[in-house]
Amino acid sequence: MTRADLRADCGNCFGLCCVALTFAKSADFAIDKATGEPCPNLDEDFRCGIHQKLRPEGFRGCTVYDCFGAGQKISQQAGASWRAQPGQRMFEALPIMRQLHELLWYLAEAVELKQTSPIHSQLREATDRIEKLTLAPDITSVDLPGERAKVNELLVRTSALVRGKQSKTKERRGADLFGARLRGADLQSTNLRGAYLIAADLREADLRKADLIGADLRDTRLEGADLTGALFLTQSQVNAARGDQATKLPAALNRPPHWG
Repeated sequence: MTRADLRADCGNCFGLCCVALTFAKSADFAIDKATGEPCPNLDEDFRCGIHQKLRPEGFRGCTVYDCFGAGQKISQQAGASWRAQPGQRMFEALPIMRQLHELLWYLAEAVELKQTSPIHSQLREATDRIEKLTLAPDITSVDLPGERAKVNELLVRTSALVRGKQSKTKERRGADLFGARLRGADLQSTNLRGAYLIAADLREADLRKADLIGADLRDTRLEGADLTGALFLTQSQVNAARGDQATKLPAALNRPPHWG
């Protein structure tokens, strides 16, 4: 699978994220919604009735979410919608399939990089293993923590191969950078795995080849920032951040419409 195969295709999905997921009334969602309860904005054709105005209507969280193509895969495997058959198995499968597809996204990115040639065979073996798991009859039995641990070892090696040896100042794994003022900062090749960058000011910052896996980018200011070649950045992270037309993104990611 390529990363193109791991993009959400809502037209081939039964609106699973609008039913399977729980909403809690907050700044991200205008209502409370239980698992298995269809969102009131979901139309009969499984399209969102307020797709073009989700943010003004109080559904900011919907514009951030990305399923990595898990929704359409489960829908196509099921063959019939949750309206035509009991949907509990589909609802239970969605969060698990999404995590497996997320791992496939990272692996697909890693194998695309020329610096990872020494571990290409291991990356492909891991990809084959995860792909087989996505086709399992009962995906709920998958050992997700175990699979994440195995893949993470390869992703850490990928990061080291791409970023090269760096000074201690470039090691910011898990750092609390909430609201940090880092405008114009040189963060090239910095390890920001799992860093808390909520509402941080990274305008015009250099984030080329920075490892951003698991970094919290909610409301992070990325106007004019350069994320060319940033490692393991996802569409969900980009959707949660704030950017503009001057923000440079990796080629595999789309500029969110709400960036303006």
